[in-house]
Amino acid sequence: MYKIWKRDGSAKRGELRTVHGVIQTPVFMNVGTVAAIKGAVSTEDLEGIGTQVQLSNTYHLHVRPGDQVVKKMGGLHRFMSWDRPILTDSGGFQVFSLAGLRRIKEEGVYFRSHVDGRKIFMGPEESMQIQSNLSSTIAMAFDECAPSKADRAYVQASVERTTRWLVRCKKEMERLNSLEDTINQEQLLFGINQGAIYEEIRVEHAKRIAELDLPGYAIGGLAVGESHEEMYQIIEAVMPHLPLAKPTYLMGVGTPANILEAVERGVDFFDCVYPSRNGRHGHVYTNQGKRNLFNARYELDERPIEEGCQCPACRRYSRAYIRHLLKAKEMLGMRLCVLHNLYFYNHMMEEIRNAIEEGKYQEYKRQKLSGMEAGDSL
Repeated sequence: MYKIWKRDGSAKRGELRTVHGVIQTPVFMNVGTVAAIKGAVSTEDLEGIGTQVQLSNTYHLHVRPGDQVVKKMGGLHRFMSWDRPILTDSGGFQVFSLAGLRRIKEEGVYFRSHVDGRKIFMGPEESMQIQSNLSSTIAMAFDECAPSKADRAYVQASVERTTRWLVRCKKEMERLNSLEDTINQEQLLFGINQGAIYEEIRVEHAKRIAELDLPGYAIGGLAVGESHEEMYQIIEAVMPHLPLAKPTYLMGVGTPANILEAVERGVDFFDCVYPSRNGRHGHVYTNQGKRNLFNARYELDERPIEEGCQCPACRRYSRAYIRHLLKAKEMLGMRLCVLHNLYFYNHMMEEIRNAIEEGKYQEYKRQKLSGMEAGDSL
C-alpha cells in the first residue's frame, strides 16, 4: 500500500496506493473544506495544476449540505466530479477552533452549529459514520486538538481520551467497511498524534497509537500557536516512534519553509489554507519570496507573477492586470492568484520528490530557502 522508493537522510520519496489512485509523496493536499477550493477553482483547474489530493472537512460537510445528502449523491467523488484521492478531516480540529461553541465529554463533543446554532453531537463513531457517508479515500480519526500552550495535566488527560477515541474509531471503521451499502469499503483510517508541545507526552502517545497498526499516522496540534522551532523539535521527537513503513501527515502545515523543514524530518503529507487564503488577498508565492500584488510598484508591471512559471495566471496575465482586478474586487483576480499559489505548492512538491530521488535534497532545500528570502524586492 505504502512504499518508500528512495531516502535522502530522513527525507522519503514514496507512494501510497489507494482505491482512488496512487499518491506520489511527499505531497501537498489542496484544501477544499466544503468540497470546493475557495477562489472559484474548478475540478478541471485542479487537474491542470497537478493536484493529487483534495482535503475536505467532516464537520462542515455534516452541517451543510449534510453527509446523508452526499451519500445519496454517490459520495464526495461523484458529488465533486473528482476521481483522485480525497482526505477528510475528522471534525476534531473544530473541537479546537469552535471552543466557544462546544463541550467535550468522554462520549464525544457537543457543538452548536456555527451556521444556525443547532445542536450537534459528534463522537468517534459519528465521525467515522459521517466520513463513511462522504466515502473519502482517507478518513482521519476523531481527536481533540488541545491548545499548544495548554496546562500539562489538561493535555495529558486529553491525549489519553484521544487514544481511547482512536480505538473506537478503528472498531467503527472496520464495521462500516464491512457493510454492503458502504460506498468505499476500502476507506483508510489515519490516527493522530497529539500532546501540544510536551515531548514526553507526544512520544508516549506515538508509541501507543503505533501499536494499532493503522494505514497511516498524522502529527496534529501544531501550527496552532507554538514557534516554528518548537514545531520542528516536536516533529523530530515524534517521527522515530511512528512506523517508518506507514505514511506520516503533518496536519495544517504550512508555509513553503515549514514544508521543506518537515520533509527533511521524514514527513510525507501536508495541507494548509495558506495558498488559497493568501491568494484571495493578493499575496502570491514565488521562488523569490512572497509578493503583495496590491503594492503600487506593480501598477505598470508587464511581467507575470513569476517569470518562467507555467501556471494559468503566469502563462497569460501581467502583474499589472491582476493588480487591477484585485483593486477592482473582480473575482478573476482572486482566482488567478489562488491558481498560481496552488500551482506553486504542487510544483514545489514535484521538485522535492525529484531532489530526493537524485540524492540532492539538502542542496535543493538550501537553494529554495535562500531564493525565497527576497520577498517583494523584485
